[in-house]
Amino acid sequence: MIENTSFNRFAQGLLIFALGAFLFACVDIAQAARTVETESFSVKPESVPPSGAEGTIPGNANDAEAPPRISYDMTLLPQAVQQTHAALLSAARNGNLAALTAIIAANGKVPAVAFDEVDDPVPYLRDLSGDEEGQEILAILLEVLEAGYAQIDAGTDAEIYVWPYFANIRLDTLTPQQRVELFTLVTAGDYEDMKAFGAYNFFRLGISPDGVWQFFLAGD
Repeated sequence: MIENTSFNRFAQGLLIFALGAFLFACVDIAQAARTVETESFSVKPESVPPSGAEGTIPGNANDAEAPPRISYDMTLLPQAVQQTHAALLSAARNGNLAALTAIIAANGKVPAVAFDEVDDPVPYLRDLSGDEEGQEILAILLEVLEAGYAQIDAGTDAEIYVWPYFANIRLDTLTPQQRVELFTLVTAGDYEDMKAFGAYNFFRLGISPDGVWQFFLAGD
C-alpha cells in the first residue's frame, strides 16, 4: 500500500512537470509569433509622407517656375527699397500728390505710369484720379503699398519687388483670406473680370533692389 502511494506521487510529479514544460513552450511560441507579426507590419518613420512646405503661396502665373516669394515684412527688403517704399507711403498717407515730384526727381528715372511714354507722371496721375486734387489715385497708391509684395526674379539682373503680390500669382489659386485682401483693392465684379482676363490687371507698383521706383500702372 505504501509502494502504491509513492508510485502515485511520483506519477503525479511527472505529470505536473510535463504540463509545466508544455505551457512554457506555448508561451515561447506565442511570443515568437507576436514578434514576427510586429516586425512584418511595423511602419518605419521614413515611410510617412512629409507634410507640405509652410510659408509658400502656390499659383505662379507660370507653373514651370518656382512661385515668387511673398511677404509683408518690410525689414526683409533691401534698405534702398525700404526708403523708396516709405517715401511713397508717406506721400500717399499725407494726401500730397505734389510730393511725388520730389520722389521722382531723386529717383534717377521717370517711373512708368502708362504703357505709352509719359514725360511728367504727376499731372497724368492727377488726370486719372476721380477728383481734381488726385486724392483718389493716392488712396489707390496707399492700398497697393500696404498690400503684401512679391520678390520677382530673385538673384538676377531683372530682380524687382512688386506690390501687390496678386500681380504675380494665379487668381484661381487665392485662398478666402487672400480674396478678402484683394477686395480691399478691387470689387467682386472686377475680380470676375480679372479671372476671365486671366490675370490681375489693376494698379501695381515695382521697385528694383537699388531703390529705383520703376512703375505704377494698371492694365495688361
